[in-house]
Amino acid sequence: MIIMFILMVVMRMITMMMVMMLMTMMMMTMLRMMMMMMMMMLMMTMLMMMIGMMMTIMLQMIRVMLMTMIWMLMMMMMMMMTMTRMRMVMMMMLM
Repeated sequence: MIIMFILMVVMRMITMMMVMMLMTMMMMTMLRMMMMMMMMMLMMTMLMMMIGMMMTIMLQMIRVMLMTMIWMLMMMMMMMMTMTRMRMVMMMMLM
């Protein structure tokens, strides 16, 4: 009887220890998960901020690129016009 009682107590102790270990493990995992989530949130916010910065920079870059493109197109058109005029003049001369 006494041996059984001792065994039961030991078993209960072991089970309690196991449960405590599991709980601690779960708590650790939960903490880790929380930390990971916090890190992820921080990373996401940082990424969003970076993307915002990049978007503003990109918009400015696109504006500059568009301006340069328009300028280039205008120049090309002018060149083409001059070329066509030159060609026309050349054709006239040949004629």
